[in-house]
Amino acid sequence: MSALLSLFLTLTSVSAYGDDFFSRQPRAESGQEYAGACKAVPGSSGWPSEETWAKFNQSTRGRLFGAAAPGAVCHPGQSAYNAEQCAVVTAGWSTYTFHENDPVSNMWEQYNNDTCLPDPNTPCSTGGYPSYVVNATSAHDVKLSLNFARTHNVRVIVKSTGHDYQGRSQAPGALSIWIRHMQDFKTHTSFQPQGCKFTIDGPAVTAGGGSQIGDLYAELDKINQTVVGGGGKSVSVGGYITGGGHSILAPTYGLGADQVLEMEVVTPMGDIVVANECQNQDLFWAMRGGGGSTFGVMTSVTLTTHPSPQIVGMEIGLFADFNATFIWEMAGYLLSQIPYLDSKGVSGYTIFTDNFTYGPISGAGMGGSLVILGTQDVNDMLSIWAPILDHVNKTWPGVSPLLLPTPYPSFQAWFDIHYDQDTAGTDRWIGSHLVDAESLTRNTTAAGEAFKIFQGSAYLVAGKGVNNAKPRGGSNAVNPSWRRAIVHSTNGALFPPFNHTAKMESLAEVNARVESLRKLAPDMGAYMNENNPAEPDWQRSFWGENYDRLFRIKRAIDPLDVFWCHPCVGNERWKEIGYQLCRVDHS
Repeated sequence: MSALLSLFLTLTSVSAYGDDFFSRQPRAESGQEYAGACKAVPGSSGWPSEETWAKFNQSTRGRLFGAAAPGAVCHPGQSAYNAEQCAVVTAGWSTYTFHENDPVSNMWEQYNNDTCLPDPNTPCSTGGYPSYVVNATSAHDVKLSLNFARTHNVRVIVKSTGHDYQGRSQAPGALSIWIRHMQDFKTHTSFQPQGCKFTIDGPAVTAGGGSQIGDLYAELDKINQTVVGGGGKSVSVGGYITGGGHSILAPTYGLGADQVLEMEVVTPMGDIVVANECQNQDLFWAMRGGGGSTFGVMTSVTLTTHPSPQIVGMEIGLFADFNATFIWEMAGYLLSQIPYLDSKGVSGYTIFTDNFTYGPISGAGMGGSLVILGTQDVNDMLSIWAPILDHVNKTWPGVSPLLLPTPYPSFQAWFDIHYDQDTAGTDRWIGSHLVDAESLTRNTTAAGEAFKIFQGSAYLVAGKGVNNAKPRGGSNAVNPSWRRAIVHSTNGALFPPFNHTAKMESLAEVNARVESLRKLAPDMGAYMNENNPAEPDWQRSFWGENYDRLFRIKRAIDPLDVFWCHPCVGNERWKEIGYQLCRVDHS
C-alpha cells in the first residue's frame, strides 16, 4: 500500500471467540499440565531434556539456539540487559526491518502477549515467545526440525519475516523454524516442471522460501522483469503465496498464487517433495491459497515473471468539509465507478473516511494511490477520470479534487516510492471483506452507507485479471470469492498493551464495522492474510467451497496435526489453553 494509505491505517480508530482464546495467560505453575493430550511445553513431563536438545543441535550442525525476547535488553532485571543495545532495539521497534531480522519477533505484539516490550516499566518474560529456533537454510534443516517436533510432541511454527496479521508465525514454548535466510534465486527463460513431459514457455524465477518480495522485485528489475507480489518489502513469498497474494498487478495477471509453476515442500511427516501439476497435485493445489503453517513448509517456489511495465501513478483526493452532508452519497457514486475503472486497467488503493488528514489535505471523502500500466502519458490516467470528476463537480460542488499524476519508467521505480512504510511493534487488529461489482452498483446509497460504517479501504487489486486467472493444473485453493471480487476492503484498530478490555473491545469494533460489508455483499468471503482470528464462520469466509477439500488434504498429509494455527484449515481438534496447545477432539 502507499504511504498515504499506511498513514490512514495508523490514524483510524477501529466476536466470535471467547476471551480465553486471546488471553494466552501463563499456566498457574511450572509443570502443571491440562487434562487431555497437550503439546509438550517447558516444565511439562514430556518436554525434551537438555541432552536431547543438544543432540538435536548437533544434527542441525549447530543451527539450533534458545529464543531470547528481543526487548529483554531494556530490562535491568534480565540477564540480557544492555543499555546500548536497548537504544538500538527501541529505535528499531516500530520498523518492519527490525522484526523481520529478529528470529522470534512478530510485527504485531498481541501475538507475543506483549510479554517483553522494550520498556523497562513493563513486565518482561520469554513466556509469549517460542523456546527454541532453528536457523533453517535448507530443506534438510526443515526436515530435521519437523521430525524432532513430531517425535517429541513439541509445537512447531514457521517464521520468515513475521509479517503476519494472524500471528501464525508466533507461539509460546514452540520450536520455531526460521527460514529467513532461504534466499536462493534463479531465473529461467522457460521452465520444465519436474516429472512433466512439457516445458512452460516464458520467463520464470525460482526463489527460496524465505525470499522477501522487495528483494525479488529488485533482482528481477535488473533484467526488466517483475512478479505479482505484495506492496511491502517485508512480505515473504511463503506466507504471501500460501494465502493467495494480492497486488496492483493482480488485475492484469491474477493473484500471486496464480503465478506458481512448482514448489518444493517439506511435509509434516518430514518428506521433501516437489509439488506441481504432474506430481503431488493435491498438495500443489492446497499450498496455493490454502493458508500458511498448515500443509508443510515451502522451501522454494517457481513463479511466472512478467515484463516490468511503465506506469502512470496518481495520488488522488476527493474531499469536502468534515461537516458536509453529502459525503456518503458521493462515496456511493465513486464506489459504483470501480467496475468502470477496472475495465480501463486502473488498479491501486483507495480509502473512504469522514476524518482524514494527510499533509495539506484534510476533510471527508475518498483518497487513494492508483496506477495504470503500459504508459507514461499522464493524460491517459486523467482522461479515465474525466467523466467521474465531471459528475462529481456538477453534483457536489463543495468537493475539492486533488489529482497528482506521475509517470514511472518501471514497476520498481513506482515501488521504491510507494511501498508500505507503515509502522510495526504495536498491537493491532485488521478486518477485511471481498466485495463484488454488483454489490457496489445495484444500490449506490446502500454502498455508501455501508462504507460510512466500515470506514476503510477499497483496494483495486482484484477485478478482471483475478476473475479470469488460469492457474496451473486448472485451479488452486484460493478463496472462490476472489474470482468474483472487484475490491478487497480492509480496516483496522490499534489498542494499548496490557489492557485486555481494550483488546477485546477493539476486536469487536473491527468486526462490527466489517459486518456492514458482510451485509452489503453477503455471498462474498474475506482474505485470510489481512484479517483477524475472530472472523465469523472463518472456514467458509476464507475458503468457501474449497474448505471441504482442503480439510481432507490436511487430514491426509498431517494426520498427527504437527502444524496447528488459528484460523487455519483442520485446526478444530485443538485449542490453546493458556500457553499450551491441547487436544479437545479425539475423533
